[in-house]
Amino acid sequence: MLNALTRKHQLEHMSKFEYDLLIIGGGITGAGIALDASMRGLNVALVEMQDFSAGTSSRSTKLIHGGLRYLKQMQVNVVRETGRERAIVYENGPHVTTPEWMLLPFHKGGTFGEFTTSLGLKVYDALAQVDKNERRNMLSKKEVIERVPNIKTDGLRGGGHYVEYKTDDSRLTIEVMKKAASYGADAVNYVKAEGFLYDNGTVTGITATDVLKNETYEIKSKAVVNASGPWVDEVRANDQAGKQTKKHLVHTKGVHIVFKQEDFPLTQAVYFDTKEDGRMIFAIPRAGKTYVGTTDTFYGEQKENPTADAEDKTYLIDAVNFMFPDLNLDVSKIESSWAGIRPLIQSGSKNASDISRKDEIWHSTSGLITIAGGKLTGYRHMAEEITDEVSEYLKKHHKMHLKKVSTKNEPVSGGKVGGSVGYQNYVDNISRKAPSYGLSLDEGHVLAMKYGSNAEAVYQYAGITNNNHEKYGLSKPLYAEVIYGILHEMVIKPTDFFVRRSGKLYFEIDDVLMYRSGVEQLLQDTLGFGDEVKNKYSKELDAAIEDTRR
Repeated sequence: MLNALTRKHQLEHMSKFEYDLLIIGGGITGAGIALDASMRGLNVALVEMQDFSAGTSSRSTKLIHGGLRYLKQMQVNVVRETGRERAIVYENGPHVTTPEWMLLPFHKGGTFGEFTTSLGLKVYDALAQVDKNERRNMLSKKEVIERVPNIKTDGLRGGGHYVEYKTDDSRLTIEVMKKAASYGADAVNYVKAEGFLYDNGTVTGITATDVLKNETYEIKSKAVVNASGPWVDEVRANDQAGKQTKKHLVHTKGVHIVFKQEDFPLTQAVYFDTKEDGRMIFAIPRAGKTYVGTTDTFYGEQKENPTADAEDKTYLIDAVNFMFPDLNLDVSKIESSWAGIRPLIQSGSKNASDISRKDEIWHSTSGLITIAGGKLTGYRHMAEEITDEVSEYLKKHHKMHLKKVSTKNEPVSGGKVGGSVGYQNYVDNISRKAPSYGLSLDEGHVLAMKYGSNAEAVYQYAGITNNNHEKYGLSKPLYAEVIYGILHEMVIKPTDFFVRRSGKLYFEIDDVLMYRSGVEQLLQDTLGFGDEVKNKYSKELDAAIEDTRR
């Protein structure tokens, strides 16, 4: 369990115990490795210097997708692997992954024509082994306009209709992490790996700092994996005893902007090419809003909390106004935004969009194992690959023989809902229990859709409030979510809850402004930190709000 109340005790335990595997990095890759390794019977520790998923894993396009554009670049293996992984991710966590039909319009002189669209989508379906009921179909010009009335009609020839999967990237990460914890993995946020421990030049653990308390720990482990995403090279630089591969990362930045539906009315997701450079971007309806992304530009600045600058926003708005000419959007219509950094492996390409998203595993002579590159969609397969490498390392150096297991059919936390087929029935049935906990049917339904088979645990916190939620000016469901987040998802700061556990900062920013003081006070009262810390965390939320609305 990821319990913020027992976090200090957990760290003290971790400093007195030798693990089989220690993972540096609490994004989706680290979480996936922790799950795979703990299922194989390894004693696993994981440290994350920020909050879980605070880096790239909460700043993506929020799609589990096969990457149609990679087919255009002839990255067939990437399309095949990630395309097939989409269905696995969906089946194991339908509460955090939802099918989303995409419309790919084609215009005269555009990136795709009728033949290339039809053929490309057909090949895409074959490579990804798409289910029959989700295979592409071709639409006429009239059918495209019926689905997207405000699309550019000049030169419009028709469109392709195909399925991707919408996700909450940060919630997917925390659900995978919780599942790993259920198998015994010890995962802690806000703990930074500062350096390595050695025995005769071999890595045997790390020195780590609890950045919240400024306390230092030593955590020992037989094997250490560096899954720190954009910080991979910095972590490798701390490996003073090891000789590293000469390959390194390059970083690209992806920006997304959010509009109110009244400003950008959209009920059908659209994947379209830009006028400026022919890149493909998405416009996707979500939670009563429409968001657009992404850019793809080289980035060498501060990796913590990247933001969308004016040039990024202008690029996306120009693309939208070109494809949806009646909207006449400008920056004043942007409600929120986010930016993420992609850690990609150096390739020499001059175009950020052309760099392969393939992952690679690097070995240091000290024994440090590094995973670099990759995509959100392929996290499970990447985790399997690197855990295989860890298994070989432990077999060679510690005579350990691990059983081979597969996470292919292992639901993530909250995913025991009967798979994608049984999910809606589960939600309907569990929602009927909500009134027993003082919640309405609608409130119960919303929580069940979000938390899946963990929904009743959230209901319970609503049922025992004794109207305590009124003290904080919060609704029962919101109060219950915060308490659940503290006790099961290691929520410590207001940003942990508003940005990553709920996503409200991006899609329900009015709720953040309305309820922030109550949530801040509830966190202080429950976790017992002082006013100075509370004020510090409040300023961090101020900065996050400013960054997303700037």
